[in-house]
Amino acid sequence: MHGSDRGGERTASSPAKASDPAVTVERITHQDVPEICALYRRVWESPPNPGLSPELVKSWQPSPLEFTSWMEGVTYFAARRDGRLLGVVGCEVAEGNCHLVHLAVDPDARRKGIGTALLAAGVEWARHANAAQVWADALSRFPAAAALYKHLGFTECGTLHKHQWHEDVRLFERIL
Repeated sequence: MHGSDRGGERTASSPAKASDPAVTVERITHQDVPEICALYRRVWESPPNPGLSPELVKSWQPSPLEFTSWMEGVTYFAARRDGRLLGVVGCEVAEGNCHLVHLAVDPDARRKGIGTALLAAGVEWARHANAAQVWADALSRFPAAAALYKHLGFTECGTLHKHQWHEDVRLFERIL
């Protein structure tokens, strides 16, 4: 498991305000990798995550080389507003299903529709790939991520206890 919701949106998402510029979501390119790695660092360094193991936090802050290896077999989407990278999510399609991985939203851009736009792109990619379902996971300590998945039609379907660095992970699925 990739530890989806790595840097995941830890607050519930709400619709963007009418005054906010539009969010664009597009597939990433290799040129985006350094900017994406900087996003993961911002997500996991601020605010501090008390109680999370340093190994877990480090594993969710990839170097450009590590992120490039994450890209093997995974299609990533980036959300931007006014050209600024605000979020990213990966879609791993295998065996007729899609797993959303490595969701991250800039701490300053939360509750502005970024997570919603990214997950919508992931679900659309899954449909395009003829996936039967989309699934995702989130650390149990991030209830707002669970609320976001549920808000977007995902159903909670289980928990993996002490799965990632001794953290419980909640599982979510959405049948297409």
